[in-house]
Amino acid sequence: MSRSHYSVTISMSGLPLALAIIDGEPERFVPLIDLYRSAGQRAGHDLATLRVSINSHGFIADTSQQAADDAFPPYAVTMGRIGRERGWPPPTRARFDAERAPHGSMLVGSVQEVIDKMLFEHELFKNDRFLIQFSVGTMSHAKIMRSIELFGTEVAPVVRRATT
Repeated sequence: MSRSHYSVTISMSGLPLALAIIDGEPERFVPLIDLYRSAGQRAGHDLATLRVSINSHGFIADTSQQAADDAFPPYAVTMGRIGRERGWPPPTRARFDAERAPHGSMLVGSVQEVIDKMLFEHELFKNDRFLIQFSVGTMSHAKIMRSIELFGTEVAPVVRRATT
């Protein structure tokens, strides 16, 4: 079954959609979200009840460079292993940096970079929820806790105010 078939099936039943964006430009998923909503509406569901969650990999640090330098090594190990199992090319730092660029899939960077990306994606999708998976791979507990702290105290309040 194609992604679009799943999207139509989910929306016709009125179930929420959770979309994992783990590679590439988020813009390419706009047609899928639009299809989900239009099929749900055609099936008789109120648009307000057709919930969308965006799920992404991310990591926040005090500086953009620190976030990238801390996140890349465990990401490379884990995605390298997964990639070997699935026939993907090995991850490179250049590709990682492209994915954390303003229109890439990963939310790895400073507080402001993550805010900007979340608001950009909200403009695209009008999502109701956002789930961020901190660290792909093993990272120190202290770094993960700092990332969660920055997300909860600095990122989330700004995004909440801007999207409600």
